[in-house]
Amino acid sequence: MRNPLIAVASVAALSACAQAPVHVEAPLPPPPMAVAEAAPPAVAPAPQISLETLKSVTQTLSSDEFQGRAPTTAGEEKTIALIADRFRRAGLQPGNNGSWYQDVPLVETSAEPTPLRITGGKQPLAFQWRKDMVANSYQVKPSISLANSDVVFVGYGINAPERGWNDYAGVDVKGKTVIILVNDPDYQTQGTEGPFNGRAMTYYGRWTYKYEEAARQGAAAAFIVHDTEPASYGWNVVQSSWTGPQYNMAAANDHMDQSKAVGWLTNDAAKRLFAAAGKDLDRMSAAAKQPGFKAVPLGLKASISMKNEIKRQASKNVIGILPGTARPDEYVIYTAHWDHLGICDADSTGDNICNGALDNATGTAGLIALAEANVRAGRPDRSIIFLAVTAEESGLLGSRYYGENPVYPLSQTVGGINMDGLNIIGDTRDLVVIGPGKSQLEDYLKRYAADLNLEVKGEPTPEAGYYYRSDHFSLAKFGVPMLYSDSGEDLVNGGLAAGKAAAEDYRANRYHQPSDEYDPNWDWTGAVRDLAIYYRIGRELADSNDWPNWYEGDEFRAIRDRSRAGQ
Repeated sequence: MRNPLIAVASVAALSACAQAPVHVEAPLPPPPMAVAEAAPPAVAPAPQISLETLKSVTQTLSSDEFQGRAPTTAGEEKTIALIADRFRRAGLQPGNNGSWYQDVPLVETSAEPTPLRITGGKQPLAFQWRKDMVANSYQVKPSISLANSDVVFVGYGINAPERGWNDYAGVDVKGKTVIILVNDPDYQTQGTEGPFNGRAMTYYGRWTYKYEEAARQGAAAAFIVHDTEPASYGWNVVQSSWTGPQYNMAAANDHMDQSKAVGWLTNDAAKRLFAAAGKDLDRMSAAAKQPGFKAVPLGLKASISMKNEIKRQASKNVIGILPGTARPDEYVIYTAHWDHLGICDADSTGDNICNGALDNATGTAGLIALAEANVRAGRPDRSIIFLAVTAEESGLLGSRYYGENPVYPLSQTVGGINMDGLNIIGDTRDLVVIGPGKSQLEDYLKRYAADLNLEVKGEPTPEAGYYYRSDHFSLAKFGVPMLYSDSGEDLVNGGLAAGKAAAEDYRANRYHQPSDEYDPNWDWTGAVRDLAIYYRIGRELADSNDWPNWYEGDEFRAIRDRSRAGQ
């Protein structure tokens, strides 16, 4: 998820897919909205967003009884039952042919690897699991073994022919171990000009892409060098997300086309690895930022093995629908992920349950509160879908499955809003658009924000690539315009300084940790305000003839145009 204030990364544990890279254009200035020329219809203020719903659902879902809401656990069973019951009580109808649920086939693996051993250099190295590195495998096998694999530094591990960049040019990495830097080569650029959009991360900067490309290149193993600034989270987040059970999408080939081992190295471990090869990590990293960089064989050998416990089981998305009256076969969608990390590393108090109160019990509660508000307002012209997805923390797997197996046609899905964490520290003077300049849904947001004298801003940390880190991305890839917005930083009580301090405190002390727990002293004012705006956007879409699109030139525009044309 993303911190509902500012820069908190959405760290998914494992993504099983090997999808093609997404071509990302620099953010564009918002052009006029290409929808109906007439003045927008008047949308009544939202029926009262239930504060009691927000509090009670968040508190219950993040209680120890739900054991951190990991997929395929007893915590999932309790979670999806609660969501379905609250949807039913709100007045929704089951959204999947009479069922509240959509099965999402997953494979769970639990592995504790041996040390990653590096030989052939000035001295042998043994990197310890959790302390120096984390590792797992996409391959669904009971035993994984990598022995004496040549080690190659491939810079940022990007193959982007449309940008004239290929870190794999002139090198054969089949059967080898590649070492990769996180983010894009120009992430330290101020502004959004550069081969990879400057400060704004592209999909090429995401760790998921880097493993996908390494597998396409035939690499036997791929390790990303962790660095807090370009990753936008500390090593503690990597530890909590990459240890314990990991989830992949089930696949007929058991992902045997993927690398044997994927993982992360601490920055210190990477420095020692490069030093053993007679190289300097900082100098090599600087060289990798330059166009024309050539991969560097390090003259080292890597060995690692792991035993996998394998469990195949379906997790579930929860789907409710408020059927439309005039055009029930056209849809508006709200999404939020219900899952979190489950049992994780114990903190200093011995607490080992990652409860995920903010991430994303709050968003799930917001989904239910919006369902209640829409039912109270009466049925709209178009149908409204309320989708609570599983396995976001494992690589957006639940939303990806819905995108690939939609219950309702995506070509008939007008657009939607994703909620990944709500504001629980108070009202702000601004709103933040994640991925600014992408879709015409921003125009709706700006209009309703203006009614409240709110300033709409672009995200303050575009280098973190948040647009590619939550469930809206799974539907955007299929062309559905999706809005992802957060409360801003400028708190009414305390201003920018207080907002930034609160965000940093969450990122450092609670994000993906057992301390992300419900607090009865939270201030829900900003959350209620934001949900009212989301209600009005969704209701306008549901009661109008609008078909918002992506802005001209956006990466998803052509996909949407083909989808709407029935191609």
